[in-house]
Amino acid sequence: MSALVPAGSTETVFSVDTLLKYMGNDDNARAIVSKIVRDACAPAMTPLVQAGQAIKEQRLADAGRIFHSLRGSVGSLGAKRLVTASLGLELALAERRMADIAPLFATVELAYREVLEQAADWLSRNGIERAPD
Repeated sequence: MSALVPAGSTETVFSVDTLLKYMGNDDNARAIVSKIVRDACAPAMTPLVQAGQAIKEQRLADAGRIFHSLRGSVGSLGAKRLVTASLGLELALAERRMADIAPLFATVELAYREVLEQAADWLSRNGIERAPD
C-alpha cells in the first residue's frame, strides 16, 4: 500500500451499500445507517483542526490518535480512500517523518472533505436532514 493516495484513486470515497445490505436493506436499516452517517460526520472539520494544532505543537502521538479515531468513525461508511490516507499519515506521525506529514495531512484533509460531501449528498438523496453543524 502506498503511503500517498494517488490522484484519481479508484478507492471508495463513501458507500454505505454494504452496511445497508448487512442490516437488511429496509426502512429500518436506512434509518439506522442514516443515524450512523450523521453521527460520524457531525464533528465536521473539528478533528482535522485539532490534529493540525497537535502537529504544530509537536504532539505527534496526539495527532495520530485523532486520525486513528477519525478513521474508525468513518471506516464503516466505506471511506476506503480516507482510511488508506489516514493510515499513511498515522505511520508518518509515529515514525516522525516530518517531511511526509504535510503532504499526507493534505491528502487526508481532501479525502475527509470528500467523505463529508458525499455523506451529505447521500443523506439529502434519501430525504434525511444532516445534523446541525
